[in-house]
Amino acid sequence: MSDLGDVGKILIILGVVIVAIGVLLVLGIKIPWLGKLPGDIFVKKGNFTFYFPIVTCIVLSIIISLLFRIFRK
Repeated sequence: MSDLGDVGKILIILGVVIVAIGVLLVLGIKIPWLGKLPGDIFVKKGNFTFYFPIVTCIVLSIIISLLFRIFRK
């Protein structure tokens, strides 16, 4: 039963973190470099605009992976 209690605590903490990030995004607090890194793909031709933040995704993935590794121990 203690294993389920641990999973419950992790889910609650994860939920609070997601809500906090959502509130920050809704209130307009932005990270200036997010989405504007070199290597992000941006194509604009006439009426068509294509944007794919590949490098931003990789950087965020590394940061989140490091945070999970730190808090896992």
